[in-house]
Amino acid sequence: MAPVDHANHEGIEQQLKDILQDFYQVMVQVATYDTTGRPSRQVLANEIKTLSQSLQALHAAAPYANLPSVPPELLEYVENGRNPDIYTREFVELVRRGNQLMKGRGSAFAQFRDVLAREMLSAMPELREDVHKVVAETSGGGGGQVLANGR
Repeated sequence: MAPVDHANHEGIEQQLKDILQDFYQVMVQVATYDTTGRPSRQVLANEIKTLSQSLQALHAAAPYANLPSVPPELLEYVENGRNPDIYTREFVELVRRGNQLMKGRGSAFAQFRDVLAREMLSAMPELREDVHKVVAETSGGGGGQVLANGR
């Protein structure tokens, strides 16, 4: 996700301020409807038209097209009056557990690879080069315990 540049940020901020001002003007017109001597219907219609134009201008700028969508679970947390930080904390814990599980699986497979390579070397010494090559290719450059032990 690319950061929004400063000039674009200020333009969006100004557009949002204009929209809030337009909302305020609509609110004032609704609150003072028929209490003033001027034709409130026309003024209200003009204010709504201005608000519509401001919203269309903000939509046309589309600065949020590259932003990721908000997870529905997070929206549900907020709608239920829960703190979104709780969602974030639970999500981080879930990812951490998943990462630990994957690390454990990777370690188990590496150990199995080393045991299998050691047994293959002892049973079929003629495959020494092939076994070393497979271990080297699957160990991420570490060579595994088979190569480290010099077998």
